[in-house]
Amino acid sequence: MLSYQHLYHAGNLADVHKHALLSVMLDYLTRKDKPLSYLETHAGRGLYALDAPEALKTSEAAEGIRRAEAQGWFPPDHPYARHLAQTRALHGAAAYPGSPLIAALSLRPGDVMHLAELHPREHAALAEAMALYGLARVHREDGLAMALSRTPPTPRRGLMLIDPSYEVKDDYDALPGLIAAVHRKWNVGTLMLWYPLLPSGAHHAMLRALGAAGLPGALRHEVRFGPARDGHRMEGSGVFLVNAPWGIDDETKRLSQLFGS
Repeated sequence: MLSYQHLYHAGNLADVHKHALLSVMLDYLTRKDKPLSYLETHAGRGLYALDAPEALKTSEAAEGIRRAEAQGWFPPDHPYARHLAQTRALHGAAAYPGSPLIAALSLRPGDVMHLAELHPREHAALAEAMALYGLARVHREDGLAMALSRTPPTPRRGLMLIDPSYEVKDDYDALPGLIAAVHRKWNVGTLMLWYPLLPSGAHHAMLRALGAAGLPGALRHEVRFGPARDGHRMEGSGVFLVNAPWGIDDETKRLSQLFGS
């Protein structure tokens, strides 16, 4: 059983990068009066307490969302800022929304969510958090298998977030083929892959394979940042998009300036 638990890392700079882009894309997709599907392969628990011992142990949120807000990165009308405010109003000042909750706060009646989480404790917490919103179908199963088994979804419009922990090093090799296969089955879907930037450069071969696949509307965006603490190996955060929504370039450019990347 995989051991990764995102509570230790919730609200870090990688989350800021990923969740800001996700919020903007969902905001764009929900402007059209047509239903959509949201699928997530590695959902985590959906809702995090930044004052929990696990989060305080790493202090990653202090260097992440706390610093970003103190420096005014996101005005109140930014979709990410709205989701942060809604989460705190509903769950308390120390609450932080994971991507499933960002999606739940974005979607409308008639939209559909499929969330996969294999870790038993994280799955139980996810099911409890998402029960408050009524949209999500929470599956305890392998997320990459779900990506194939539940595409194309109904409705066909929509977005899939692929966000593994990369504890399994074979993920880097498997993901290009998986994304190509999902796209063949669901050619109208927006696919969002998140990956860490590590000193090992483990992501380089994966990105070369994705680039060679000729996927439509492909967009790659990376930001870099210093370690959150001694021994922290992540040097930055990356996303690879297929069928990137119109206008997302504006947000990637803005984030690049904020991160100094």
